[in-house]
Amino acid sequence: MSDEGVRVAEGLREGAAGTQVAVNALREALAQGELAPGQRLVESELSEAYGVTRASVRAALIDLTAEGLVERIPNRGARVRVVSVAEAIAITECRMVLEGLCAGRAARLATAADDAELRTLAARLRQAVDDVDPVAYSAVNRELHTAVRRIADQPVAERVLDRLNAQLVRHQFRLALRPGRPQTSLGEHLAIVEAITARDPEAAEAAARAHLAGVISALEES
Repeated sequence: MSDEGVRVAEGLREGAAGTQVAVNALREALAQGELAPGQRLVESELSEAYGVTRASVRAALIDLTAEGLVERIPNRGARVRVVSVAEAIAITECRMVLEGLCAGRAARLATAADDAELRTLAARLRQAVDDVDPVAYSAVNRELHTAVRRIADQPVAERVLDRLNAQLVRHQFRLALRPGRPQTSLGEHLAIVEAITARDPEAAEAAARAHLAGVISALEES
């Protein structure tokens, strides 16, 4: 390969790496609620914040648009996509099926180490409720769901759920702030953990579905 060809190939590799850095950083910011729905995403600011080129940021925004996390408006740039309550309910209906699948698989595949992790997360959820700390509760809630998906070892469902959940961060956080919701949600999560650690796939799937049905009811009330 000529020197010019080598430089072009290296540039392409650097571009792909930079795009992935930007994609990962933006996904994390969205997952943590650091970017609000409707917030403008300025390429120059993101480029400086993440230490990548504007071209990498632009490519990342295109990828995230395809995932439904960002919307690009002609002549106005990109912004965090606003997810309506109706759409949040539709997304949660899809989650119900996939989360149930993962919980059932987790009950079949969990190890003693997985049981210990789930029980620790359950204890942290209880503590967050006792401390009346909805921010901590919301964070541990996400950790628990992530752990169940990992234990389930169903990569397709895991990828789809990661994308769906990223669109619901703001709604999930608002539900955590609603008086009484963490207490209700706690019982639902404890039922999932109990079924998985008891190695009862049917009960685990039913508990996961019941939890998401509760989320849908809470969203409808909002």
